[in-house]
Amino acid sequence: MGVPHVSSPPRNTAFLARASVKPLLLAYSPDFTRELMLGRRATDVEACLVHDLPMAETLNPERPVVVLLDRQLVAGVPDLTGRLRELSGMAALVWCGAPGEVAPPSTLPGETIVSFLPHGAPLPTQAALLRGAMRHAVTLRAERLATDRAEARLEEVAELARVGAALATQRDVTQLLDLILSQARRLTQSDAGSLYLVERPEDSTDDASEPTPARLRFMLCQNNTLPRLSFDQFTLPIDSTSLAGHVARTGTLLTIPDVHSVVDDAPYRLNGSYDQRSGYHTRSVLVVPLTTHKHGTVGVLQLINRKRTAAASLPTLAEMDEQVVPYDRTSTELVTALAAQAAVAIENARLYESIERLFEGFVTASVTAIESRDPTTSGHSSRVAQLTVALAETVSEAGGTPGHRDVHFTRQQLRELRYAALLHDFGKVAVREEVLVKARKLYPIDLQRIRHRLAMLLQHEALTYERERADHLLAHGRDGYDDVIAALSSRRHERSAHLERLMRAVEAANAPTVLPEERAEELARLAGCTVEHPGGDLRPLLEDGELRSLQIQRGTLDERERREIEAHVNHTYRFLAQIPWTDELRRVPDIARCHHEKLNGRGYPRGLTADRIPVQVRMMTIVDIYDALTAADRPYKPAVSPEQALDILGREADAGELDHELLNVFIGAGIYRLARTS
Repeated sequence: MGVPHVSSPPRNTAFLARASVKPLLLAYSPDFTRELMLGRRATDVEACLVHDLPMAETLNPERPVVVLLDRQLVAGVPDLTGRLRELSGMAALVWCGAPGEVAPPSTLPGETIVSFLPHGAPLPTQAALLRGAMRHAVTLRAERLATDRAEARLEEVAELARVGAALATQRDVTQLLDLILSQARRLTQSDAGSLYLVERPEDSTDDASEPTPARLRFMLCQNNTLPRLSFDQFTLPIDSTSLAGHVARTGTLLTIPDVHSVVDDAPYRLNGSYDQRSGYHTRSVLVVPLTTHKHGTVGVLQLINRKRTAAASLPTLAEMDEQVVPYDRTSTELVTALAAQAAVAIENARLYESIERLFEGFVTASVTAIESRDPTTSGHSSRVAQLTVALAETVSEAGGTPGHRDVHFTRQQLRELRYAALLHDFGKVAVREEVLVKARKLYPIDLQRIRHRLAMLLQHEALTYERERADHLLAHGRDGYDDVIAALSSRRHERSAHLERLMRAVEAANAPTVLPEERAEELARLAGCTVEHPGGDLRPLLEDGELRSLQIQRGTLDERERREIEAHVNHTYRFLAQIPWTDELRRVPDIARCHHEKLNGRGYPRGLTADRIPVQVRMMTIVDIYDALTAADRPYKPAVSPEQALDILGREADAGELDHELLNVFIGAGIYRLARTS
């Protein structure tokens, strides 16, 4: 390169101490680097040869680098411009001129070369140029490290935001705790960790006993070295007999580089049961309280053995000596920020669970209230809910049916369906109880009135018999008495037998069966019978309303009563719609209202057709009918066998009323059998 021989190193290199690591000088000749830059006594700069133009990934980003370039070195390098630009962000580039060169080649990017070293330049000039290049290299390193730190901080903030979003959306406490611990371990490269929750005493205590003190409940642990390690839940006192108890008591963070070097007079003690039971070796520990403004410390997060390499395992003490490091300021700050979010998430999840328990209690009480009005239907709502959810889960796991592609229900949707099934008969609270539990075509009071009238007729016959017998004795004495008594007794017996047949006809017609033609004729004859009241006026044996009830062709309800019963679905919707459901449960009123709709539009209350009936409703309709058919005998109908019930459902599906595909799943998966064990 034609640079003159130099016998002493450049002076004034104290600025290099600010680099913290030795700068690196890359040149083409060992003589050049030794004589020009370093000298035989210099140790503050490291020099090596450039055999190939280094790429950015070959350089240590934390080290100041100066590269001496000339035409011979860069000749034949492909994409020289791009590679020099890449290097310019990593190192200070100095062009060593050839004889006659007064500037770097014009073909090079101007901003990449920071200094030009002329051929044959005097030693002071060379030293000044190289010192300037080295200063530039140190500045580049500082800028690079600052940028890296800023990017790392930005990534940490972004990561905390992502973790916070994940915590905010998780409402299952068990899964939430697992997420908190796994994310804390990942952020700090911890090999293991455990999580505790504070269990507070009940608000009310017996006057004769002392309040139960709060305790720490061990909830779960994670261990990368021992992934199958598990412990049963247990409790610890909130005191200094353990690290977690001490942190829970004081509410202050605890960082220990090596738990085995803790002095005897420390205000806390290491509970070695974890290591003893697992064979694990705990060294560095970070214990953080999970604290909220409202309830103080709600839990404790304990992280164990921070590692240099996240994926490393620590099966032996040798690996532990190589890998385990103390928790530094950055990891402590990250976990502290995470702990604040985690504490709020735990409180929210617990609150959500308490609300769920409260609402579950309300639903259970509502179902109990509904079924207490008609004890014969007890358990119906619970069975419908159980079988409907089982059908939904089966269809969801199978990925739907040909008619319901890709049907999949989330946990919340299954919960919504369960509540809708439990409350599908809620509107029956608005139905008159006498209609709701009507077991015969006549109400008991109406049947009692008819019996009373027939009894009056029988009494009238007895009085007529006695009066005519007495009249004969007064008028004729004993003459012909026996013949008269025989005639009177025969007529009385015949009329009594007739009245008893009429009563049997009424009771037979009153049964909740299909009315046969001959019974209808008997009712017509009954309609012409009259009863003489004490005042002498004649009244019909059957009132018009009673006759209409006895003439009901099927079941026990007349048209008005049937409409009243069917109105329970509208009452259900009206009542449930007043509840401020969450977004996840907002469809409960609609699903519950539609369980009597049929796919062919012949259901009620709105006569919806198939395209407007959701798949959840179709499932509930099948289950509701099946349970109504197979449930224990009710006063107005006998129970049928499961086989008969499935046949009836099949006929209704063939008639276009029920969903054939869902019915096939209901039968094929044996879901209907669950009703026998519930």
